[in-house]
Amino acid sequence: MQAFEYANPTTVSEAVKALAVTGGSAAVLAGGTDLLSLMKDGVETPKRVVNLKSIKELQGISYTAGKGLRLGALATLDELMQNAKVKQEYLSLVQAAEGVRSPQIHSVGTVGGDLCQRPRCWYYRGGRGLLAMKDGKSMVMEGDNRYHAIFRSSNGPAFFVNPSSFAPALIALGAKVKVTGAKGSREIPVAEFFRIPATEGERENVLAHDEIVTEILVPPAAQVRNATYEVRQKEALDWPLAAAAVALQMDGKNVKSARIVLGHVAPVPWPVPDAEKLLPGKAVTASLAEQVGEAAVKGAMPLSRNSYKIRLARVAVKRAILRAAGMEV
Repeated sequence: MQAFEYANPTTVSEAVKALAVTGGSAAVLAGGTDLLSLMKDGVETPKRVVNLKSIKELQGISYTAGKGLRLGALATLDELMQNAKVKQEYLSLVQAAEGVRSPQIHSVGTVGGDLCQRPRCWYYRGGRGLLAMKDGKSMVMEGDNRYHAIFRSSNGPAFFVNPSSFAPALIALGAKVKVTGAKGSREIPVAEFFRIPATEGERENVLAHDEIVTEILVPPAAQVRNATYEVRQKEALDWPLAAAAVALQMDGKNVKSARIVLGHVAPVPWPVPDAEKLLPGKAVTASLAEQVGEAAVKGAMPLSRNSYKIRLARVAVKRAILRAAGMEV
């Protein structure tokens, strides 16, 4: 591991200052489950590491009637899964956390860290860069792309998949992420927090080099049936092959409105608005859920070795809808 400076601020303002002076050559340490492995492999070589774990204002989970849920960026997966209000109203978040099959990560992994973790793409993790280009050509297109994207905004160079467990559910629930930097604080819809980089120098989120995630704000969901369903290769710790998060606003037995977001199938969490339109005004049935799943994967552009992910995404949508409606089989 390359030598680095270490900063241990106790306030957000101190953390921002510690990041700002480096001009982009610093890294943020929260739970550390992602950053430390990247540094050990030489993929990330920050000149300074800024530890956030001593900042109390980034911790905790709270709920305010009429406003909703506040998740501190340093709230752990364990805290989220054990919180009574989260278990009552935000089952999609609990189910996403339960999908991380590691008690160790549950105890130290953070909600903010989950949103900010780097892609799991083995080309990137092997030091080939975020876009994995060689001699002007994509190594993903011509190589082993079993676990890469089946959806893209254009036929561009980004083929990694967004690794966040919570992002699809947070987007479906209409959550915002609050970030703070040298220019102050701003709230960003989680749906706009991620981006697809067009060049190697761009990142996969909108954070400036001196900004940190401070909290996630989720609207009240007492009247929203929500669920996450992940399809994975094994029950041991691993990232899903495909996932779907669903939030259903109900009018009696019929769906009033719906949000569906796919995970692990695109460089960003992937909403499917055309599929959502099939649900309002109807009661949820297995047949309807299957139709919505079919519509959700229209427009998929599989690579040479990952067309199987289309079926998995379709199944994830169907199962997430049935799970949200209390009809899981």
